[in-house]
Amino acid sequence: MKRRLIYVKRSVIRSILEYAKACHPKEGILLLKGSIKRDRITVDEVEIPPLAVRGFGFSNFPLYMLPVDFSIVGTAHSHPSGVLRPSIVDLNKFYGRIMVIAAYPYMSEEDIAIFDGEGKVMEYEVVADV
Repeated sequence: MKRRLIYVKRSVIRSILEYAKACHPKEGILLLKGSIKRDRITVDEVEIPPLAVRGFGFSNFPLYMLPVDFSIVGTAHSHPSGVLRPSIVDLNKFYGRIMVIAAYPYMSEEDIAIFDGEGKVMEYEVVADV
């Protein structure tokens, strides 16, 4: 299996961390938008999903409310518990190609991890905003 290259804009990392802080102690959820070209995934921006629900120990949104948008490459959500790995529920509700988890205390890139649909950690590179 080929390794995917994941590039995430620095502004996206900041947005995910700030959103997680703003939602704490509830979980927050975001859509990741960007592009997929062969084995390269680039994440350019985040968006709050329509009718997103934030709760204690969960976050969700109705998939049927999403417009057809091929720029959505995955989701990002927070883990107020500080656990930096996906739960079974996270994996069962996986949407897109990647899932970003931001764990408390949401201070830096060290509090973020990216996973594939099987829950395996994926390496990524933070790139400058152009």
